[in-house]
Amino acid sequence: MNAPTETALGLTESRSPGGRILKAVTYLLVLIVFAGPLMALLVSAFGHVKDPTQLSIIPSGATLDNFRIAFDQGVLAYLLNSFFVVGFGLLLQVAVSVLAGYALARKVFPGMTLVLVAVLATLMLPEEILALPLSLILADLPVVHFNLIGTLAGMIVPLGAWGFSILVMTEFMKDVPRELEEAARIDGAGDLRIFAQIILPMCKPALGVIGVFGFTMIWDQYLLPLLVSTDSSSYTLPLALRTLRIDPAVTPGVVMAASLLALLPSVIVFLFFQRSFVHGLSSGALKG
Repeated sequence: MNAPTETALGLTESRSPGGRILKAVTYLLVLIVFAGPLMALLVSAFGHVKDPTQLSIIPSGATLDNFRIAFDQGVLAYLLNSFFVVGFGLLLQVAVSVLAGYALARKVFPGMTLVLVAVLATLMLPEEILALPLSLILADLPVVHFNLIGTLAGMIVPLGAWGFSILVMTEFMKDVPRELEEAARIDGAGDLRIFAQIILPMCKPALGVIGVFGFTMIWDQYLLPLLVSTDSSSYTLPLALRTLRIDPAVTPGVVMAASLLALLPSVIVFLFFQRSFVHGLSSGALKG
């Protein structure tokens, strides 16, 4: 009964009492490492924390004073700014990604390889290198000559094209059978109808992947709001956390409460789209 069993990685798993104890201790250590900081954040957000070096995972009196003070500090306005930026930024990003992916996957045009290389290059450059040219462009938008510095639109427009989302949509659309497209053309369907009724519905798993990753990327943006914002009225929540952290009148508990508000949307979005997200990743793995 205590014979070792083979795991998925080809290793042997012992069912002896010692092996079970070792496995339980390992699971406990992993749980502490990953869940410990989250528990400390949750407990501190609802507790009286005066010293940031004395965070605890053991509750000692719950209170909502931290959230009340955080709202008095304008956290609700910063939260609304973040939702506005992530809402319109994600819509723009998904629209650009599916259209660019369709063009790169289903069309052949001169310079297509150079476009793919340029998309890949954007993923290899650190944000700090792009900060200066991006700020200059946003201060004088080409062709239309609009100044987007100090506006929420200045945080949304640069988010429209993200190389990761474009590449994901391109690879999924390449795997759509061309026979379906040819049959639709024989029936008289044009490019727009083929894209909307055939290609895009078959890429729903990919939409779930770029939706979750895109939301997280936009929600966690720090450098872009820092470049664009000229006053606190246009701060997003990640940027506002810095001002709260360096304010001597704000206690660590208030900062933890604001941090919890910044964390919850990403967790909720992942849980809500978890099935599509996992389906998209597994579909990509099978295709690869």
